[in-house]
Amino acid sequence: MNVVYLERLNERQRQAVEHGVTGGMSAKASPLLVIAGAGSGKTDTLAHRVAHLIVNGVDPRRILLMTFSRRAAAEMIRRVERIARRVIGDSAQAVVGGLSWAGTFHGIGARILREQAAEIGIDPAFTIHDRDDAADLMNMMRHDLGFSRTQERFPLKGTCLAIYSRCVNSEQPIEEIVPAHFPWCGAWGDELKELFGAYVEAKQRQNVLDYDDLLLYWAQMMESSSLAAHLSERFDHVMVDEYQDTNRLQASILSRMKPDGAGLTVVGDDAQSIYSFRAATVRNILDFPGQFTPHAKIITLDQNYRSTQPILAAANGVIELAKERFTKNLWSDRTEGERPSLVTVPDEMSQARYVVERVLENREMGVRLKQQAVLFRASHHSGTLELELTRRNIPFVKFGGLKFLEAAHVKDLLALLRFVENPRDRVTGFRILLLLPGVGPKAAQTVMDRLSESDAAFDALADVEPPPRAKGHWHDLLDVVHSLDTQEDTWPAEIARARAWYEPLLERRYDDAEIRKEDLLQLEEIAAGYASRERFLTELTLDPPEATSDQAGSPLLDEDYLILSTIHSAKGMEWKSVYVLNSVDGCIPSDLSTRSSAELEEERRLLYVAMTRAKDDLQVILPQRFYTHGQSSQGDRHVYAQRTRFIPNTLLSLFEKKGWPASAYEAPGRAPSQGPRVDVAARMRAMWR
Repeated sequence: MNVVYLERLNERQRQAVEHGVTGGMSAKASPLLVIAGAGSGKTDTLAHRVAHLIVNGVDPRRILLMTFSRRAAAEMIRRVERIARRVIGDSAQAVVGGLSWAGTFHGIGARILREQAAEIGIDPAFTIHDRDDAADLMNMMRHDLGFSRTQERFPLKGTCLAIYSRCVNSEQPIEEIVPAHFPWCGAWGDELKELFGAYVEAKQRQNVLDYDDLLLYWAQMMESSSLAAHLSERFDHVMVDEYQDTNRLQASILSRMKPDGAGLTVVGDDAQSIYSFRAATVRNILDFPGQFTPHAKIITLDQNYRSTQPILAAANGVIELAKERFTKNLWSDRTEGERPSLVTVPDEMSQARYVVERVLENREMGVRLKQQAVLFRASHHSGTLELELTRRNIPFVKFGGLKFLEAAHVKDLLALLRFVENPRDRVTGFRILLLLPGVGPKAAQTVMDRLSESDAAFDALADVEPPPRAKGHWHDLLDVVHSLDTQEDTWPAEIARARAWYEPLLERRYDDAEIRKEDLLQLEEIAAGYASRERFLTELTLDPPEATSDQAGSPLLDEDYLILSTIHSAKGMEWKSVYVLNSVDGCIPSDLSTRSSAELEEERRLLYVAMTRAKDDLQVILPQRFYTHGQSSQGDRHVYAQRTRFIPNTLLSLFEKKGWPASAYEAPGRAPSQGPRVDVAARMRAMWR
């Protein structure tokens, strides 16, 4: 077999790619754990392994590849095709096209549940609630049970959903979750159980699943030995990217699919496990070898292709102090470069000015703004810097903000499509009905009650007598629902029909309707990439676009702009120059994440992730003084901060220590002191004589 396509890999990457592959006989490959350090070519290695399996005779339809975004899966498939093309030529596209089981855990789960619906007693036409819709349904149940009218403060819908989700994804009872993560809700344990029971029953009545159900139903399905065996036999190879970011429920699914680990490959880095707030647990990757002892193979990728060796030395120093980890020390052929800077500044305003001056200095040296990033632990940490950037007319983009599907007008249009797909879904039904002038919550509830009692929901809708003010719009709604339900227009023309119905309502509701219409046109373009309405609604809910025009503000007229990002959002990214703000105790680690050793260790990993984003230049900034929030603009109440505990004195030799601005007493050109001009100490003593 021609393996020229493997020659560009280093020795350990190649070991990972070739593990268990012997002329196509690879179905019984022992479990493989690839510990892939930051910048070590993880994605390329996994893509080569998939391609190597395929060119050695493994049926691509029998490979299950799970990533943490649909875009990551699409990029993986593109890489696999490029690699395979070097061996099998133009037929690579058709062969790799068989790699149809590639996607996110939730996307794969939705697909499996629809296929196996009859076997597990659910309706395959279920619709999927995003987090906002799930919270709204939780709130309906909260209100129906009277918990919104309690004299004491009952948790709001978002908190209730977060507790429920944490219980599901961590596979822990509410009695453990609430004291550990939501202690202020400790008095409501019995009521929360009652609420969650009602929430589950409501979802089942309405034939909706939330995000967590896609994993929970899948895991429960795998409790059946026959179904588990069927799914296990269906896939010779199961591969999971970013395994350090999985939760216990996902690990349970994998262990039931491949109980002996045969054909299982997981790739990740324990040092980059930073998503415990989503119930991800580093224990999954740390415990993997013991779970499959003695057959598990561990391969560590520690050659870094991103950063200079001085940056890696400092990052290695930080993570070496972790209490538990897989031993690895990143190294690079790029031995040149300066040590990372540890910069002490007086306060946050000085920090902002320092960053701006350094950014502009780098720009003059040929480093574009886009090649520089400012990272921070929490979104509000960049507030002072944003003001300074605006004052200095430096364009910037901040990662985060409103997601595309969170925009009200986008949710309105999608609600119509979901309502037609599943008229039992009360959340989407309410949203559609309340769009109509003259229809209030009480009227909407009456209509939804009628629909839930009827086997022919849309016939029941036609029989409803609408409020007088809503009559014209009511007939328009009936027309569009009938058109979409009977599929008078083929997909994706259906979404154009839905948009034509919604736009008059959009113009009544929003002053910036013309801007919002652009989002609806974009949605229509996105829809053209899907084969059906059901597939479109599922995939868009599980993997939404990032941005929306109605919250973007004025467009950036500059071709270049600085990147601002939380550390969580920066994972997987890289820049030539990186500035880490507020690297002091209370910020990194956050003062909200110091209650346990596990929380502190995750905060250490956050700093490590931030440091390993830098390719050439790393600035770790330490403001000494923080002013108290909430005081007047002339206030001077402040606290002094200490350098982050993750950079103790023993690591200082790995950094270049700097102060900014330079002390006036050390300014160049200052004449040597000739002694005190006034003996103030003597004057103070004389006052009391």
